[in-house]
Amino acid sequence: MTQRLILSFLAAFALAALLGTVYVPWLRKIKAGQEIKEIGPNWHKTKAGTPTMGGVLFITAVTAVVFSFGFAFIRDGELGALFVLVFSLFFGAIGFLDDYEKLKKKQNLGLSAGAKFILQLAVAVALLYLLRLEGYLTPSLYVPFWNATIHLPEWMYFVLCAFIVVGTVNAVNITDGIDGLAASVCVPVFLFYTAVSYFWGGQYGCLGVFSAGLTGGLFGFLLYNFHPAKCFMGDTGSLFLGGAVCGMAFALDMPLILVPLCLVFILETLSDIIQVTYFKLTHGKRFFKMAPFHHHLEMGGWLGHKWTEVQIVSLFAGISLACALVSFFSCMGRFN
Repeated sequence: MTQRLILSFLAAFALAALLGTVYVPWLRKIKAGQEIKEIGPNWHKTKAGTPTMGGVLFITAVTAVVFSFGFAFIRDGELGALFVLVFSLFFGAIGFLDDYEKLKKKQNLGLSAGAKFILQLAVAVALLYLLRLEGYLTPSLYVPFWNATIHLPEWMYFVLCAFIVVGTVNAVNITDGIDGLAASVCVPVFLFYTAVSYFWGGQYGCLGVFSAGLTGGLFGFLLYNFHPAKCFMGDTGSLFLGGAVCGMAFALDMPLILVPLCLVFILETLSDIIQVTYFKLTHGKRFFKMAPFHHHLEMGGWLGHKWTEVQIVSLFAGISLACALVSFFSCMGRFN
């Protein structure tokens, strides 16, 4: 098992890194460049034209790993990794439609918010039902730290979980705002999933292959996405990652682990909500210099120090790593 996880990581890293040498120049050649929001920090306008849809690198890498190193699990009927992959690919497809619309219109406006919400909710309900049908989900919520389980009516469980999925997917998308941020924050998350799958063993081995492969793919992608970015992941990548983050939690049947594990994503989303609410209540005043919170730090909010992109990525990735460690110990007693 250890060898398979290491090979999954290395193979995905190598594939993403090598594919990028061809794919990124091709994106530049076809002028698949990102448009930058007018309301963003002024210095972000220099990023205009940077190729987008770079998430294809880690998507391709993890897909290849699942069907190679995970094939033995799939053949034996352990379909967890396959379900999570399909779950993520559907969300990645929604992101691709959004990216395509942006490229077609040559502006930072893709699918409408309503259209994205309906598509995401439909995918969440359909795939949660599939996981329930195959026995990966139970209408019970495992509570980390307390090692307890809360039983819910099935309809309530599905309504709650569908909105958890949509919220998580969009939280990852919101965090994808500066070079290397979303990918760097996701690396500890998938290291956590790899560690849990390894220690629980048995039927969770296939999920370990998926998470180890995606971790490797993200490292390969960061060769092109770390500051200064040669390409962005686009909504294709960020929605795929959001689907993978919550897909793994549901495949492990513990969606509440997303609370301590995804604290960075939660705080980024809350900063957006606080900003919009405060703006409306005060008729135009802003709580943050700009939301989400990483832009607030960029613009020197509160302390006056303008954080560089590398400093922000280091801070957020460090917090994510600490959250992953806490989350790991919070659920280790589950099967004891």
